[in-house]
Amino acid sequence: MYVGLSPFQGSQGTSSTVGPAILSLMYLSLSTGIVPFNFKAALIELLPKKPGLDPALVSNYRPISNLPFQSKIQERIVAKQIVAYLTRNNLFEPFQSGFRNFRSTETAVTRVVNDILLALDTNASLMLVLQDLSAAFNTIDHSILLHRLEHYVGFEGTALGWLESYLTDRTQFVLSEGSESKHCKLRFDVAQGSVLGPLLLAIYMLPLGDVIRSFVISFHFYADDTQLFIPVEPRNSAPIQKLESCLAAVNSWMSQNFLQLNTWKTELIIIVSKWDQREFENVSLWLDGLAIPQSAFVRNLGVLFDPQLCFDQHVRSITRIAFFHLRNIAKSEQCYLQ
Repeated sequence: MYVGLSPFQGSQGTSSTVGPAILSLMYLSLSTGIVPFNFKAALIELLPKKPGLDPALVSNYRPISNLPFQSKIQERIVAKQIVAYLTRNNLFEPFQSGFRNFRSTETAVTRVVNDILLALDTNASLMLVLQDLSAAFNTIDHSILLHRLEHYVGFEGTALGWLESYLTDRTQFVLSEGSESKHCKLRFDVAQGSVLGPLLLAIYMLPLGDVIRSFVISFHFYADDTQLFIPVEPRNSAPIQKLESCLAAVNSWMSQNFLQLNTWKTELIIIVSKWDQREFENVSLWLDGLAIPQSAFVRNLGVLFDPQLCFDQHVRSITRIAFFHLRNIAKSEQCYLQ
């Protein structure tokens, strides 16, 4: 049975008795390095990735783990300490914007746009590749993650033991019409919907930055999205070949670490001045034997990029959405007046 209390069940007239018991349980867990078994049972809820997708296809859903709120409170305490430790020891990937304080989609886009503008100021064009992982949270290997935590981050003793206990014997199940499915044990996975999951994913991907740096190519991570960009010049294929080699190395690293790139979702756009646009008309990249053609527009962390970086398409898109909502508000006005 799923025994996790909701915040409301645990607070209505019982906070004076239940509160100290939960606090003692959490202190005992952290001091012994053992996570209670019931804290590791996740109730899975399937949420559509986007509106309008075919509801009959399982791939169109994102599995979200609903964990007991007591577990999330404890995870929040641990996450705060891990973030402080990583920050204090400069262990975060400098170009990772996801799951960090004062780093957001806005700061990630600002950094990438700034680098593009610097390239354009030198009369160079810039090739930008956007990559996306498939079900990244669900394919993380626990043994590899524990190796990262010990050897890349430096955790040891009770701290490492607690994280090993947190990852070990995790289960998930589905509840439908009052019936509970069999609990499925997980060897791969950090729960999407947990507090620690995104932070552990960022730690899992720490070595990838060094792989890309070895090719002297600029990059930026946001959660499980990767952007690679490099200045290019007309009739010079060397940067393109370097980028293809880097993409192959990234793909190889992903495979070795049980992560899967959405190759068919990989997008390419060349930011170029109008007078050089024809020079790059037929340029494409190759990855895993597949050609990646240029896109007229790409959506980068919610912002539409175009080859001239003028953002006209993005402004039009935002305007359409705003007018759509304004029309809906206008239509509902009569209901409120009545």
